[in-house]
Amino acid sequence: MDVLLSLIALIVLSPLFLLISILVKVKLGSPVIFKQKRPGYKGKIFTLYKFRTMTDERNEKGELLPDDVRLTKFGSFLRSTSLDELPELINIVKGDMSIVGPRPLLVQYLPLYNEHQKRRHEVRPGLTGLAQVSGRNSIDWEEKFLLDVQYVDSVSFIHDWNIILLTIIKVFQREGIHSESTATMEPFEGNNRKGLSHDE
Repeated sequence: MDVLLSLIALIVLSPLFLLISILVKVKLGSPVIFKQKRPGYKGKIFTLYKFRTMTDERNEKGELLPDDVRLTKFGSFLRSTSLDELPELINIVKGDMSIVGPRPLLVQYLPLYNEHQKRRHEVRPGLTGLAQVSGRNSIDWEEKFLLDVQYVDSVSFIHDWNIILLTIIKVFQREGIHSESTATMEPFEGNNRKGLSHDE
């Protein structure tokens, strides 16, 4: 189902891919595709593809400016509509990801997970997931990880289709795009920072 639906989507949406690529090139520059290493199934590292949504603006020291400064109105539109995620269909065809599963997070988070949170890697990461239809960036890290593992324990064909349908609804509603304090989501700094040292 993952490969078939993703191939169909890539073909049907190819004009949209071209249009977004041109707009990203004009408004944000090159590269059009943002690439980043992410952990997948069983923690195996793969290259994630997304449309670029931020500029490369830096301070006098050559350091990247904060996300909320580099995130343009056009980039924010791509994120709010989830259009920036479309290149991940390529990841699904390649077998790196599934349509539904825990979202692939940053590689540097791997050593910060407790034993319970590590279970999110028992399935392939997804284009969308239970945490995304349950609040996305508006819920905290602890709740996200609980939902990720809940998905791992209840994965099924019907459950995946329910999440896909909910995702379509959430995209049109544009809910949970930002956290309460940042333009994207606060970085995960480990479990001890907020007293999340348990391994339930």
